[in-house]
Amino acid sequence: MLSVNAAIFYRPKDKIVHADTARQSFWVIGGDHLSLLNIYNQWKETDFSTQWCYENYIQHRSMKRARDVRDQLEGLLERVEIEQKSSKTDTSAIRKAITAGYFYNTAKLNKGGQYKTVKHQQTVLIHPNSSLFEETPRWLVYYELVFTTKEYMREVIEIDNAWLLEVAPHYYKQKELEDTTGKKMPKQTGKSRQEVTRDGE
Repeated sequence: MLSVNAAIFYRPKDKIVHADTARQSFWVIGGDHLSLLNIYNQWKETDFSTQWCYENYIQHRSMKRARDVRDQLEGLLERVEIEQKSSKTDTSAIRKAITAGYFYNTAKLNKGGQYKTVKHQQTVLIHPNSSLFEETPRWLVYYELVFTTKEYMREVIEIDNAWLLEVAPHYYKQKELEDTTGKKMPKQTGKSRQEVTRDGE
């Protein structure tokens, strides 16, 4: 799903509100990766229906490409005899797996209510299209950074900072992963919108 991510949804000019509502209906607590998984699973339940994609403003061709990639990965796992494990209820296992793959793409919320990348202290924002746009989790892993007027994190997922030391002890030092925000967060931080509007990239 990440490999075709930018092309999963479409927004016809005459149906922008409907398309945005459809996108938001797939949002899952925890972040965008879980929302993408939710989309794929729902599509699978319809027996990979083209009509379902059309009704939900989802690109059928992109979904088929995602299914092809998944089938290839499944084939590789079988070939090297790695047993597949899946959990529909334990999202922390999925989030931890994503953390293991993208541990270098980490950001944390500072006392001023801004996100900074852990290693380079670069100021970044959650992309307005993210399911976490109006949330402010303390620790995030992002799939990629995109630069428009500001530096945005695209496809973000909430993580536990303790996982980073567990999955990447060679990359992180304990001091970098201390949760300094745990003491007291500023009052306006919480559900406040970041300084961007949905269409004001």
